[in-house]
Amino acid sequence: MPEPFEPLESYGEEGRAIASTGAGGASDLGTAEAETLEKTPGGPEGTGPDKKPRSLWSDAWHDLRRNPVFIVSGLVILFLVVISIWPSLIASGDPLDCDLSKAQEGSQPGHPFGFNGQGCDVYTRTVYGARTSVTVGVLATLGVAVLGGILGGLAGFFGGAWDGILSRLTDVFFAIPVVLGGLVLLSVVTSSTVWPVIGFMVLLGWPQLSRIARGSVITAKQNDYVQAARALGASNSRMMLRHITPNAIAPVIVVATIALGTYIALEATLSYLGVGLKPPTVSWGIDISSASQYIRNAPHMLLWPAGALAVTVLAFIMLGDAVRDALDPKLR
Repeated sequence: MPEPFEPLESYGEEGRAIASTGAGGASDLGTAEAETLEKTPGGPEGTGPDKKPRSLWSDAWHDLRRNPVFIVSGLVILFLVVISIWPSLIASGDPLDCDLSKAQEGSQPGHPFGFNGQGCDVYTRTVYGARTSVTVGVLATLGVAVLGGILGGLAGFFGGAWDGILSRLTDVFFAIPVVLGGLVLLSVVTSSTVWPVIGFMVLLGWPQLSRIARGSVITAKQNDYVQAARALGASNSRMMLRHITPNAIAPVIVVATIALGTYIALEATLSYLGVGLKPPTVSWGIDISSASQYIRNAPHMLLWPAGALAVTVLAFIMLGDAVRDALDPKLR
């Protein structure tokens, strides 16, 4: 058997001093330090049971603030939003003010990006083109998220015949090629506003968000807290709004954020093909389409709007990836 420990007092004065310190607790700590430890919830670091755990959203924001990808993409998107609302802050000219005598000329003082084939300032048109692209992307994403989220959420919650009908309907829309559908549907539209393009994107974009919302709601409604609310007599609307939606909306937000950049690129593609936005609307896709025939003689006409489009799409995709990493517990 192991020998019992000898009392500390047997080691003389030094042992008795150590024993008295252990018995006194925090006697060697200053009075102020002892009071601080007593007032701190859960110990010195506040990690005890009295400290409230962070929610999913606060935990995600805590991670996003430390993610350089989120910071860089967020700053780029913030800059794009600002110049979309107030383009005159960095471009004082008129995007429709053209001078044919300066057509295809390169960079000049006051015109850093040169002129296009009609003699319009490329810099001014590139700045004003951000308004159209961001507007189309944001409105199309909101429409797709609302329509697809509501239809998919209801199908996942109620199931049955409603779920079967919606599943077959989404299969039909998935079978329609997006670009081909745009060529067919938008070729008969004569309006030069953004609304036909936004409506087309919502029409063909909601099935993807609907599938995501449906699967997320099906997973959320099987949790114990939803079953407990149902057993306590909670109504369907209360369970959907208070318990299921807050815990099922994260995948929809992630997919919608990434899709926003895709919709901006789709608008430029349709405008390039001549069925999207039409002049006199200022759009990156229109400028890229008109500059493609002068790419050998005046490549600057194509470089700047195409570069702005690429940076914008990349920023939204990077933002979506950062949000996905923060909200998905499997990637932690």
